[in-house]
Amino acid sequence: MLRPLCPEIPGHPLHVIQRGRLRSAIFFGEEDCTAYLGWLGRYAVDFACSVHAYVLMGNHVHLLLTPSRVGGVAGLMHSLDERYERYQVEVHHRDAALWEDRHEALPVHVGRYLISCMRYIELNPVRARVVAWPGQYRWSSFRANALGQDDPLLTPHAHYCVLGRGPEARQAAYRALFHDHASATPLRRARRTG
Repeated sequence: MLRPLCPEIPGHPLHVIQRGRLRSAIFFGEEDCTAYLGWLGRYAVDFACSVHAYVLMGNHVHLLLTPSRVGGVAGLMHSLDERYERYQVEVHHRDAALWEDRHEALPVHVGRYLISCMRYIELNPVRARVVAWPGQYRWSSFRANALGQDDPLLTPHAHYCVLGRGPEARQAAYRALFHDHASATPLRRARRTG
């Protein structure tokens, strides 16, 4: 059964989750991740969406997106999913459906959850025990948001920008939020109790 679509409001961020069909793998190597991020950047421009955080895991993706127009996230995800699925057929000769029926899009309250959502997204590889520290994982926005690595895909959200006066102070403040990464609360639980 398809989940209902989350209403998109221009200027309001959404936490988007897209899973492989039956939780199966969607990335099989660095080339796949590089291709996916390239198309994410292209479609983010085409559909007027800002990307604030992301992580590519073996069988799912988390994105923090802000649309500038109604339908931007839906259009981006439809085009991205379709293009990446064609790539999988061309490169890996995978002809089965790649994605779950529909991505999940959760509205993010900027004041209370935006930074928590970014942290939740970027801690995915740590929670999955792929790495011990998020900076060790190449396929996430952590290195840009916390360490200052250039990532043209990202647009810093205004709420992230108020963490510090300049880039170094902002990155240090953001990094400090990860020192006790074991206490990372999943976003859904934080929403229910908050």
